[in-house]
Amino acid sequence: MTEAPFALAVAAGTLAALNPCGFALLPVYLTVLITDGDQASRARAVARAMISTAAIVTGFVAVFALFGLALAPVAGLVQARLPWFTIVLGLALAGLGVWLLCGRSLPGISLLAGRGPVAVRTIPSMAAFGAGYALTSLSCTIGPFLAIVVSSFRAGSPFTGVLLFLAYAAGMGMVVGIAALALALARTSVIGRMRRLAPLISRAGGVVIALAGAYVAYYGWYELRVLRGATADDPVISAALTVQGWFSNAVADLGVPVVAFTFATVLASAGAAVWWSWSRRRAVKQLR
Repeated sequence: MTEAPFALAVAAGTLAALNPCGFALLPVYLTVLITDGDQASRARAVARAMISTAAIVTGFVAVFALFGLALAPVAGLVQARLPWFTIVLGLALAGLGVWLLCGRSLPGISLLAGRGPVAVRTIPSMAAFGAGYALTSLSCTIGPFLAIVVSSFRAGSPFTGVLLFLAYAAGMGMVVGIAALALALARTSVIGRMRRLAPLISRAGGVVIALAGAYVAYYGWYELRVLRGATADDPVISAALTVQGWFSNAVADLGVPVVAFTFATVLASAGAAVWWSWSRRRAVKQLR
C-alpha cells in the first residue's frame, strides 16, 4: 500500500469531524463535557474525555462501515430519508438545551470506578451520539469515504481496506480528541475553580446546545426543501457554512502531520497532568 491513500484516509477523517452537515454536533459534545456538574479531578476529567471521544468515534465509523459496505446498493433510498432523522435529532438536542437552560442537569451514571459517583455520560449513550453524528453527516461525507476506504474492499484488498478504515477513524479521533482533551485540562484548571458559576455555566451550555439543535433541525428541513427542488440559497445555512468552512479550511491547511503532532502534544500534556495529579495524591496519603 502506498502512503498516499493512507494519508488521504486520515485527511478525510479529520475533515469528517467538521463536515457541513453535522459540524454543529461537535460543540454540543464539548458543551456536554463542560456542563457536567461533577467537579472531577484532572485525572478523571481526562479519562472521561478519552473514553467519551473513543465511544463517539466508534459510533461514527460504525455507521459509515455499515452504510458503505452493507447499504451501498440502497444508498439513494436511505439518503433521501436522512433529513427526517436530522430534524428529529435537532429537535431532541434543542429540547435538551432548554432542559439545561431551566436549571436542570444532564442525567448520567458512573463509568469510572472511584470513591464516589462520577456524573458522566455512559459509553452506549456516547456511541449512540456518534452514530447520530454520522447519520447527520452522511450526505456530506459518504462520498470521500466510499472513494477512499470502501473502494479498497471492493477491489479485493480487505487488509488495505481495514487499514484505511482505521486511518479514517484515527483522523476523526484526532480532531475530536484534541478539542475534548484540551477542554478537559482547561475545565479542571479554570472552570473547576469557579464553583459559584456552575449554574451559570450549565445554563450557558443549554443555550449552546439549544441553538446547535435548532440549527441541526433547520439543516434537515433545508435538505428536504433542496431535495424537493427548492433553491439551495439560504441565508442561515450560508452564514453557518462560512463559519464551518473557516474551521475546515484551517484544519486542511494545517495538514495531517501538524494535526497528528498537535494531538500527540495534547495527549502527552494530558498524560503528564494525570501523572502529576496521581503523584500529589500519593504524596498526600503518605504524609497522612
